[in-house]
Amino acid sequence: MLASNLVLLLVVFAKWAEPYITQYRDAEQDPYEPRDNQRSTEYYRDGSGTECRRCCDPAEEPPQYASPHPHYQIVPQINITILKGEKGDTGNRGPYGKSGKSGQTGPQGPHGMKGTKGSIGAPGEPCKSYYAAFSVGRKKALHSNDYYQTMIFDTEFVNLYGHFNMFSGKFFCYVPGIYFFSLNAHTWNQKETYLHVMKNEQEMAILYAQPSDRSIMQSQSLMLELERDDQVWVRLYKGERENAVFSDDFDTYITFSGHLIKAKSEG
Repeated sequence: MLASNLVLLLVVFAKWAEPYITQYRDAEQDPYEPRDNQRSTEYYRDGSGTECRRCCDPAEEPPQYASPHPHYQIVPQINITILKGEKGDTGNRGPYGKSGKSGQTGPQGPHGMKGTKGSIGAPGEPCKSYYAAFSVGRKKALHSNDYYQTMIFDTEFVNLYGHFNMFSGKFFCYVPGIYFFSLNAHTWNQKETYLHVMKNEQEMAILYAQPSDRSIMQSQSLMLELERDDQVWVRLYKGERENAVFSDDFDTYITFSGHLIKAKSEG
């Protein structure tokens, strides 16, 4: 009886230790042996036997066992300050931006203290007034002998500063500006009267009268803008007919006058 109980106890103990024996037997296998040569043995609970197969057999993938512990990834920490380069040179200054809108005018500040009286300045130039005027006449009659003949005057009424030359019969401009001129002449009976008012060598106005049984007074006037050294004078013109102006020794029938209206320097 004791022997049979001992045998039964050994059988039960063998069945209970069977899984652990298989585990340790696998662990005793050489880890450096190639996987192709490693074999595993499965034991079936139903006692039908064992079957050998390769672990890497493509017909059946080896069992995958999930790890009970989470995996952590180690991230290296880099100190950025040690990678910073040296400070570069200062760049060129950029262009100025557009001006902003003007702000509102602020309140007026308080009045400051009155300053001291300044020194007396240098005296200015005296006020200059410019004048130019002349008026001349002729007491003798005149016939034109050439095509162009300068009229000479023998009577001087006004000749301010001597700007009119009695020998040449011409007015010389010494004060540039605007001038007014007038010419009066007496015609001769049955003769033509043909006179030109000249500026330098250019005809500016004509005094003309056709031949007539009566002698009459003719006049012409105009304004001219003169520069310094311009000349204004009167000449006779002879055409197909005889040209003449009448006068006598007692009365003055021919006059020529002019005066400055406004000097150029006055603006």
